[in-house]
Amino acid sequence: RYVLQKALARDLPAIVVINKVDRGDARAQEVLDEVYQLFIDLEAADHHIEFEVISAVAREGRAMVGLGMPADDADLSPLLDTILDRIPAPDGDPSAPLQALVTNLDASEYLGRLAVGRIYQGALRKGEMVSLLEEEFVEGQPPLKRRLAQLMAYSGVGRVEQDELLAGDLFVVAGFPEVEIGDTIASIDNPVPLPRLTVDEPVLRMTFGVNTSPFAGRDGKYLTSRHLLDRLHKEVLGNVSIKLHPTESAEVMEVAGRGELQLAVLIESMRREGFELQVSRPEVITKEVNGKKFEPLERGVCDVPDEHVGAVTQALAPRKGRVVDLRPGDPGRSVITFECPSRGLIGFRSLLLTVTRGTAMLHQHHAGWMPWCGDLPHRTGGAMISDREGMVTAYALDNLQLRGTLFVEPGEKTYEGMVIGESARGDEMVVNAVRAKEKNNIRTHSHDDGVKLAAPVIHTLETAIEWIADDELVEITPKTIRIRKRFLGLEDRRKAYKKTS
Repeated sequence: RYVLQKALARDLPAIVVINKVDRGDARAQEVLDEVYQLFIDLEAADHHIEFEVISAVAREGRAMVGLGMPADDADLSPLLDTILDRIPAPDGDPSAPLQALVTNLDASEYLGRLAVGRIYQGALRKGEMVSLLEEEFVEGQPPLKRRLAQLMAYSGVGRVEQDELLAGDLFVVAGFPEVEIGDTIASIDNPVPLPRLTVDEPVLRMTFGVNTSPFAGRDGKYLTSRHLLDRLHKEVLGNVSIKLHPTESAEVMEVAGRGELQLAVLIESMRREGFELQVSRPEVITKEVNGKKFEPLERGVCDVPDEHVGAVTQALAPRKGRVVDLRPGDPGRSVITFECPSRGLIGFRSLLLTVTRGTAMLHQHHAGWMPWCGDLPHRTGGAMISDREGMVTAYALDNLQLRGTLFVEPGEKTYEGMVIGESARGDEMVVNAVRAKEKNNIRTHSHDDGVKLAAPVIHTLETAIEWIADDELVEITPKTIRIRKRFLGLEDRRKAYKKTS
């Protein structure tokens, strides 16, 4: 839906390819009807809806025009011919002054930042001086001038060096350390910018910081702020939807992205690479419209078994979610379309898998902005905080499990300020989780009974990020995920609370 919406906005022609028509459970006609409905929902023009339909078995390289089963001796010629017929060829003039639009970025250890894009007119030549027209460029002012240090084109999935590329070609160039998506590469003599390509702004932000816990450095390879910043800057080069902003601390960076899942994937990737870091609770990026506060709105499509429809709608209600459509899907399943504030969907994916026993499928995307809808419910219990470093004992947990839900097991190591559970009451509890049983001469049957502990709640990255409050952090290492207070000491927390209040 999101990609099609962008394509329709640019008036691009569409070709619909329905793949896997050889499957026993294929429902090509139903899928085509859903595609038509999607075009109608997006208010597509008549010439957009009159698209060509191709049925394909891509794994075997077979295709045909229309709905049906491609013949056994068919190939992909129908698809390729349709592309040639329906997609207009580039109409740029290779002899005109250069105009090339940067549509993506990449990075190389040897060449630095790489600009990827398409030549609209003119030609690019290796070693040639060109103008770089940035967002702030104003006609009449001298533009940045750079030399094309490297020029490459695409060949299949790889890249090959070229001496010259002409209008209509896709390019990869080096020599522009300050280039951004939407910039225009133009000729020196006639620097005219192309209409700027816009990238959707991030809607969610959180802080990434160096791990400062007492257990820092035990699991990971990359521990310093230099390692962290280098990795984040490298991510930005290849992921234009992520933005970085400095904070008051040199060891903490604010990272903004399109959603919780995108940021969680980045954190998990860094964790597997050997990084240790600590992250804050995500918060949405708001904006003012006519003096009123607006927040990002998400649209979700959830495919669930029929028996779990009620559970999904109940999970959406406290998050200010609103069901906009409910229709049958595959046999025994329903498709729920809903709208919800972005902050209401923080942690929703994990909850959805829990209430549907792992049978739900969810797709969501940014759907615009909505007026601020007030506070949303968070956790009901307070944090159960360890008051000292040591090894967790079963004897201590036996008493603590009566007062809340535990996050740790006997034998785990803990430190002062680490959150080891959630209290049943709303207040925070500072507890001793390493207390050992006193040795004495009493040997009665009741004292010798074994301790029976309930299974602890093991937080995943997504559930931990959702659970924490603003004064807490998630500590992430290659081996463990812990929840901690921003200020580990009790007195430090009291001082911080007095300042904020």
